[in-house]
Amino acid sequence: MTLYQFNSESKLDSWAILDDVVMGGRSDGHLKINEDGHGEFYGQISLENNGGFSSVRHYFETLDSSNFSTFSIRLKGDGKTYQFRVKNSRNNRHSYIYKFATSGDWQTIKILFKDMYASFRGYRLDIPNFEGNKMEEIAFLIGNKKKESFKLLVDYISLE
Repeated sequence: MTLYQFNSESKLDSWAILDDVVMGGRSDGHLKINEDGHGEFYGQISLENNGGFSSVRHYFETLDSSNFSTFSIRLKGDGKTYQFRVKNSRNNRHSYIYKFATSGDWQTIKILFKDMYASFRGYRLDIPNFEGNKMEEIAFLIGNKKKESFKLLVDYISLE
């Protein structure tokens, strides 16, 4: 089941950037559809004012995901480490997180729901990992505790 497929006709209305500026930081992330029709999450991470992260989030109606166990994501990164995140409810303050490294080439990463741990503001929470029964938000985040530019291309995000 496809959660989101980027292409040249994609509308980005259900996607939003959330940077460290919400806490006074100076990072600057963007999302666009590039000339090849891929989603391109890019920008600069700044450590000024205790900053250090940028994220892009996709919001959708509550999805019953109880028949699935895995995210499958086709992407091309810049060799940096990113996080993929999911929320089972937009009202939760915490997200479930999986960190992955990119290779600089196109790759398909598989993320088992059960491998996604709960975290809030960088702190791992002592609650069970993602059960995967429902979801309302997915996100990519970069926050490697260093000043850097970044670029992550995404083709699709699906459930298996």
